[in-house]
Amino acid sequence: MLAMQLSLMITCLGDVVRPEVGKAVVRLLRRLGHEVDFPAAQTCCGQPFYNSGFSDLARAQAQHTIAAFAGERTVVVPSGSCAAMVKVEYPHLFEEGSEWHGRAVELANRTFELSDFLVNKLGITDVGAKFEGKVTYHYACHLRGLGLQTEAEKLIRGVQGLTYVPAAHEDQCCGFGGSFSVRYPSISTAMVADKTRCILATGADAVVSTDAGCLMNIGGKLHREGREIRVLHLAELLESKA
Repeated sequence: MLAMQLSLMITCLGDVVRPEVGKAVVRLLRRLGHEVDFPAAQTCCGQPFYNSGFSDLARAQAQHTIAAFAGERTVVVPSGSCAAMVKVEYPHLFEEGSEWHGRAVELANRTFELSDFLVNKLGITDVGAKFEGKVTYHYACHLRGLGLQTEAEKLIRGVQGLTYVPAAHEDQCCGFGGSFSVRYPSISTAMVADKTRCILATGADAVVSTDAGCLMNIGGKLHREGREIRVLHLAELLESKA
């Protein structure tokens, strides 16, 4: 496998809530033989603006991100949500044929969500990880927008020593949805309660997902209930050696 030059897009929640995920991504990719840098100018991808209808602010944020990741490096994102913003929505923010539209498409083409990068770009499902215990999985909603289905599950199943236990309704939204959880707290609470019931019914030692927002929502609910199940990002599982 040829070494690649990669850039990490950490994402807002990854940076503020789960910085250990970004570190796990870097350690994992370097262990696989690739060079990883971190463009210091990166900030939010602009999705909160975009989802709230502030197209001009989202466009300005997209321009900043496109400039921050200018170059030829492949961009790896430990979040289907932010990856989908860059790959799917950025090109729609700019007039077709304009300079910024071309730059948005160019960045979109070399940006990958982590499981997409490992399985579909590198062609691997066994990264040499080891984990003793039962693991279940929450399928984050934005993976659908990227056309990803079983990539994360294949990587989980490839971990040595692990017993994979599917959860009922694993592809059902956890209720976070960014600003959705703020605007509709009662609906969001009911959704995460159903999600955690399904997770706990598996008897798993850990639940794994691909987005910090989902992990924050699910983990928060489990913590409030006093549950001891571990809540892991896929990168943390894949970077583990014990």
